[in-house]
Amino acid sequence: MRHGFIKTAAVTPKVQVADPEANAQEIIRLAAEAAGNGAKLIVFPELCITGYTCGDLFLQELLLKRAKEELFRIIRETAQLDALIFAGLPWEKDGKLYNVAAAFQGGRLLGLVPKTCLPNYGEFYELRHFARGNKEADDVWVDLGDGEGDYIPFGTKLLFTCESLPGLAVAAEICEDVWVPDPPSIRHALAGATVIVNCSASDETTGKDGYREALISGQSARLVCGYIYANAGEGESSQDLVFGGHNLIAENGKILSRSARFKNETIYADLDIERIVGERRRMTTFFSKSDEVYTEIGFRLKREDTRLERLIDPAPFVPDDSQDRQRRCEEIFAIQYMGLKKRLEHTHCRTAVVGISGGLDSTLALLVTVRAFDSLGLPREGILGVTMPCFGTTDRTYHNACDLVKRLGATLREVDIKEAVSTHFRDIGHDPERHDVTYENSQARERTQVLMDLANQSGGLVIGTGDMSELALGWATYNGDHMSMYGVNAGVPKTLVRHLVRYCADTYGDKELAAVLLDVLDTPVSPELLPPKDGVIAQKTEDLVGPYELHDFYLYYVLRFGFSPSKIYRLARRAFEGVYGDETILKWLKTFYRRFFSQQFKRSCLPDGPKVGSVAVSPRGDLRMPSDASASIWLKELENL
Repeated sequence: MRHGFIKTAAVTPKVQVADPEANAQEIIRLAAEAAGNGAKLIVFPELCITGYTCGDLFLQELLLKRAKEELFRIIRETAQLDALIFAGLPWEKDGKLYNVAAAFQGGRLLGLVPKTCLPNYGEFYELRHFARGNKEADDVWVDLGDGEGDYIPFGTKLLFTCESLPGLAVAAEICEDVWVPDPPSIRHALAGATVIVNCSASDETTGKDGYREALISGQSARLVCGYIYANAGEGESSQDLVFGGHNLIAENGKILSRSARFKNETIYADLDIERIVGERRRMTTFFSKSDEVYTEIGFRLKREDTRLERLIDPAPFVPDDSQDRQRRCEEIFAIQYMGLKKRLEHTHCRTAVVGISGGLDSTLALLVTVRAFDSLGLPREGILGVTMPCFGTTDRTYHNACDLVKRLGATLREVDIKEAVSTHFRDIGHDPERHDVTYENSQARERTQVLMDLANQSGGLVIGTGDMSELALGWATYNGDHMSMYGVNAGVPKTLVRHLVRYCADTYGDKELAAVLLDVLDTPVSPELLPPKDGVIAQKTEDLVGPYELHDFYLYYVLRFGFSPSKIYRLARRAFEGVYGDETILKWLKTFYRRFFSQQFKRSCLPDGPKVGSVAVSPRGDLRMPSDASASIWLKELENL
């Protein structure tokens, strides 16, 4: 359970209708199997100890007695399992019958949660047998046998809190409860529940599975919680209904695991409680701890490392599915050009100046600018694509830059800055053979000066090309490429820039343009500030600061969820297993934290630019970070790994 992970299971036993003894035996077997696979939270379906379809047999005294006896057998025989378990059965209280979910752990019955929303339409007639459950908890006397008994909380307002995993608070609702306009789970979440379990018996009809998934996904999203839905399956009476055992586990809007229907599968998923708690902490519109009074019931699980099986996406900014990726690219490209379109309209500018290097970022910025001009009905000739060859420029990038501007119908302007930079070196007394930061940044600032002055000449805007990954690492020359009049790529991470350029290559319908774009994609990322070796790029960014796919992974989890360095390291090891070794991952993670903290002063004065995703570094919005913050405690944690 380190780092807030807990393995959960939704289990569908094959029931024998009205045979609690046989059902208990199956529940015991499957609970042991789930716990053996590491599950710490195990959920069984509604009324699974008797079967959901008993009908009027629920009014038989013997069935009710045997169901309760078998519950206590289940509790005794699962006492050694290190798991909190929920299972459904009928329970009589004060002369009325209730459909309840029993929660038990370590040989103790912890609480009984009754169903509150009882369907009485179509094929469901629960009001014929069951009463609506009470919200406030009552203490009911439960005879545990052998002359022993205890008072057990009975009500929907029960919160099962884990003493060994801070943040894990579990509450239950039953089947129909989640299908109604005001589900109990809303109150549960506002009272602090981070995981909702649902013991369900939902039959299968055509198309119902899709609706069910949307319902559970949506409920976990709006409540910012984990949701475990265990459904009845094969074994229930087929008299009028068929049950498919459609189990679901969701976390904050994402289905982590789903079962195939009609197979009675056990499904598992690793819920991230720290992620849920952190998301709620970040959202000022999520008000936890409501005025409603809940009964809290503590339980303890062994603190063990969860064997992670959940998918850790190595590219969290990039959808894995090709169709989703194309839709995402279309959406982001639209956000970028619509932002620039508004800025051009507001400033009444009919000219834009873009520095074109032949690299990915400037290529994307030019493509965005072209689309903005097209949407405004402005001639593309008003876009000034400026190439500024200097000491590090290679023939490959130079020709790609020129070809790109020409193919897009913009105006190409070449300004060779070698002489201006050499003069500047003489002015400040810098040896041009000394290829240090002064050598590099002098070129970057000269390029920016040229762009700004050309913008003044033409009455236009300088369009920034730097992306979010570079801004996070501070991989930009202060008041050089760091500065512009509108930064269209400021919200786009480097890993996504590549897909946006490829999207344009695939959709523009111009084979010659596509060929240029594909060659740009194949070119190593470089600022080209050092002289080439044998005509080939000598300065490769990722050799200096590390692979951008690693840095984008770190950036996502640092800013989106605020995870600790040790947790991010653990996630990265799993995500990049077989791609990067542990030492490499740790090395560049240390680099990320050092640069991220030390370079905040550059982000504190960024130009405007559109936010395109849930992570952004704008000092006016998503990242209000002091420029003088120390990285000490983050780096110390990494040193101790």
